[in-house]
Amino acid sequence: MTSPPSDRAVEPTLESLVSQTFGPATALELGGLLPALVRDVSDIDWRLEQVLGSTYAKLTEAARYACSTGGKRVRPLLMSAAHRALGAESTAPIHSLAAAFQLIHTATLVHDDVIDHAETRRGRPSMPRAFGTPLAIVAGDYLFVRAFELAAEYPKSIILRCGEACADLVEGEVLQEASRYDLSTAQEHYYRIVERKTAAIIAAALASVAEIAEVTLPVLTALETAGRTLGIAFQIRDDLLDVYGDPDLMGKPLFTDFREGNPTLVSLEAYRRLDPGRQAEFEELFQLRRKRTKHLLRLKELADLVQTDEVVDREAAAWTDRAVRSLGSLPEGPYRNLLERLAHGAAERRF
Repeated sequence: MTSPPSDRAVEPTLESLVSQTFGPATALELGGLLPALVRDVSDIDWRLEQVLGSTYAKLTEAARYACSTGGKRVRPLLMSAAHRALGAESTAPIHSLAAAFQLIHTATLVHDDVIDHAETRRGRPSMPRAFGTPLAIVAGDYLFVRAFELAAEYPKSIILRCGEACADLVEGEVLQEASRYDLSTAQEHYYRIVERKTAAIIAAALASVAEIAEVTLPVLTALETAGRTLGIAFQIRDDLLDVYGDPDLMGKPLFTDFREGNPTLVSLEAYRRLDPGRQAEFEELFQLRRKRTKHLLRLKELADLVQTDEVVDREAAAWTDRAVRSLGSLPEGPYRNLLERLAHGAAERRF
């Protein structure tokens, strides 16, 4: 693999990214770790960019557009911090792997926007809106292919782990579609979806980092568990922000899950805690296929009556605590502390 040019511009926005995503306290605690992490994430971005080119200019344009709107690079940041926490002085061995997992994540966002008929993503037109649904679907497929081209640089066990995580993503989407508009869904079903759609990819990413670092099996298992529980905390917070977040900060409108009839912990907890009369009203509104703004606002009002935001916030914090306990198996040091702080930030983030 060609080394990245030493004179290329270093991504200048990681500090603001961490501050906005995880809060200013986390950004402050990064301190002297930030320059190394800026370089790591920049190197990973550069490796990702290397594989996006296609024979067809429009496909290249679409793939690059997806990557510019496809997430906050939390996974590369976590992978870089984990690799350094395990004693690595350079993250070069994981650059292609981190780029692969970021491409997998981005591809799922593209396909999610197709399924959810999303108009925007991070304040910009979504892929289906910008390029049309057919090209958006194809571009998502293309990103998956390029991800496995990068993963092919690694041992078979890591490639298989990537493949299993992708299979989990697909299964999670099927499970979610099967429960659409159904508030009788048990929380166990919700967690099965979250474990597959969000947590599995983070668990696989961190487990693969551990394998590359050649750690003992208990440490690998602990890091995998940390990734899984952190992913669950991250998704719960995401579901909460969909109702209680700032749309300007998030770059997308609120109430997507209400609108699309996706049962999340917010809707399930609200429904479970309401009295029978209001419960029936909540269910009737939730099951509407075409919801108007007044319907979405009323669903939020009903959720507010039973302090749903506080309940869900506590649940996210509980999953974060589990992730932090798992991180205790890593060697003590500043990067483990950073991972713990990022874990707490996942349950406190604002977008």
